[in-house]
Amino acid sequence: MGQAREVMDRLTEAVTAPPDVKALNELFAADAVALTPDGGEIHGRDNIVEYWRQMTDAIPEGAFESVHSYEIGNTAIDEGFFSGRNTGPIHLPSGESLPATQKEIRIRGVDLATIDEDGRIADYRLYFDQLDFLGQLGLLPEDLPA
Repeated sequence: MGQAREVMDRLTEAVTAPPDVKALNELFAADAVALTPDGGEIHGRDNIVEYWRQMTDAIPEGAFESVHSYEIGNTAIDEGFFSGRNTGPIHLPSGESLPATQKEIRIRGVDLATIDEDGRIADYRLYFDQLDFLGQLGLLPEDLPA
């Protein structure tokens, strides 16, 4: 196992129960860039850590079930299922938040982390189906076409 895989595994540990914001802060480079389906392109460690803090506030006892994990050079890739109960507020990109739904979610996703020469995540990409996520939370309009 190489450095990229080790860092990705530490990231997974930091965002699952119990979440560890301090560890997240140590994993990302100061000038890191993240791309997420719900937050768009996020620049800088502090903003990326805040993104994860909001996610872990919404689902504080989250778990990750790995389906596939890879390491290619300085990049680690994970595919799997993130699951948990929404017991905290859901923060929206507008700055508003919704109250917890108390619903269970299980969403399939893929994330990629590229590590810099200092062993920190410099480039991070997360992919998951937002409609599936919102649907499981019961937050989609009733009349949404299939």
